[in-house]
Amino acid sequence: MQDFLIVTPGGGTSFYINSRDGKNRYEDFLLQEFFPFIEKRYRIAAGRANRAISGVSMGGYGALHLAFRHPQLFSAVSAHSAALIDTLPAFLGNAPASPRSRVFGGTFGLPPDPKFWNQQSPISLARTSNLAGLRIYLDCGAQDDYGFETGASALDKVLTARHIPHEFHIYPGRHDPAYFAAHLPESLEFHSKLFFTNR
Repeated sequence: MQDFLIVTPGGGTSFYINSRDGKNRYEDFLLQEFFPFIEKRYRIAAGRANRAISGVSMGGYGALHLAFRHPQLFSAVSAHSAALIDTLPAFLGNAPASPRSRVFGGTFGLPPDPKFWNQQSPISLARTSNLAGLRIYLDCGAQDDYGFETGASALDKVLTARHIPHEFHIYPGRHDPAYFAAHLPESLEFHSKLFFTNR
């Protein structure tokens, strides 16, 4: 693998996007403060060809969201077991006090705003965004504990229907550290090859 810098910001339960109520503007923070600081602080080349984004679970959602919403900023995106849900879950509106509702509610509203949900969804963004030149990798466990393999397959279908090149895999496994550790090397190699090609 080639040398490249990996930076892992902690996003809490932000999904790495701006929240509906505007109180948590994590996407703005990443684009306006975090990325510029990293590229100024460390000896790395700036620009799209030298920048990629990746994530696991909620971070995978965030990586796909950011890459699909701002494809001019990234040469590649990868996601493992991304928190992709094609349809807003009914339980979020029916049980506002549940732990899952609180996780989603802090970003998407409580109960979640369906319009805002769809606007932010990587699946929705993939239907209209200009993704030309963006390299895409995603995988998910076939036995994902949250059913995210269904969302991953939905995204694969959107990208395939638009003839957007991408790499997609459903592997045996759950939504757990063992699955992530087993497949993280694949996305690291994916990005390493692209950075070498971009030089």
